[in-house]
Amino acid sequence: MTQEAGTLRRVVEGYQTLNSDAQGLSEMLEMADADEREMLMEEQQSIEKRVDELYKETLFTMKHADTAAIVRVKSGAGGTESMDWAGMLTRMFMRWAERRGYKVDLIDQVDGDQAGVISSEFIIRGEKAFGMMLPEHGVHRLVRVSPFDSNNRRHTSFASVDVVPEVPEEEINIHIPDSDLRRDVFRSQGAGGQGVNTTDSAVRLTHLPTGIAVASQQTRSQIKNHEIALQILKQRLYDIEMRKREEEEAKARGEQKKIEWGSQIRSYVLDKQYIKDHRTGVMKHNPDDVLDGDLEDLQWAGLEWMAGKRVAEESSDDE
Repeated sequence: MTQEAGTLRRVVEGYQTLNSDAQGLSEMLEMADADEREMLMEEQQSIEKRVDELYKETLFTMKHADTAAIVRVKSGAGGTESMDWAGMLTRMFMRWAERRGYKVDLIDQVDGDQAGVISSEFIIRGEKAFGMMLPEHGVHRLVRVSPFDSNNRRHTSFASVDVVPEVPEEEINIHIPDSDLRRDVFRSQGAGGQGVNTTDSAVRLTHLPTGIAVASQQTRSQIKNHEIALQILKQRLYDIEMRKREEEEAKARGEQKKIEWGSQIRSYVLDKQYIKDHRTGVMKHNPDDVLDGDLEDLQWAGLEWMAGKRVAEESSDDE
């Protein structure tokens, strides 16, 4: 509560200061001549930038926007091609986090036979990490001339990106009976040499009622890996429960919501040098930069789209 109050206080005080500065500038511009207006241009640009930053704050209205983001990238059907694509997405998100000064904890990664990854799971920690990553949730589609095809044919690959918040532990009231869990231990993957792990310290927990599996090979301690995997499993079960409640509330209100979980959100067409977000219509013609972590234009547009969708749903509730 204290953290939330501090965030809200910062936004409100920022708005009050900005509003006062904007009114002052407006009054000066009314009285200024052409030369004085030129001198005030820099301050006007500064206020416009602050307005834009404050506007962006209003887009983080989703629950748990300030928490860390638990991200899972999973390759789709298509063998090596889709595994390579899942590896490219994993690198893209990690490069994005690095650009923003965020911390990334790799929890689990299953490498592909020839290239890329079958799946990867990691936690991104930083200011509004979950809020910023939420627009990436869904299916990402890659179209390119495959480097793995000797005939240089064009291939389409898919990978899913699952983003859930790292909800504070005291907020999660979930007890998982031991009878609902299957526990497997295995040897962690990693580089060879002195750094190789020669013990079965990695842990995979499978929740039998739902089939959800979570693995951790973050540490060399089997006990710690078990704790990490169990915590992430609880986070995923909590997220599923919250989504079920939202759907039930929507049905009670008579809403007919589209099923958008896992829907295709973005296409990366590399042979034609463009990336298109299918929700916002935003197109980028610098795919190399985007795949190197330059995601913010796409993310802000996605947040704007999501905020507009929430406002529309709230308006229909009022009616």
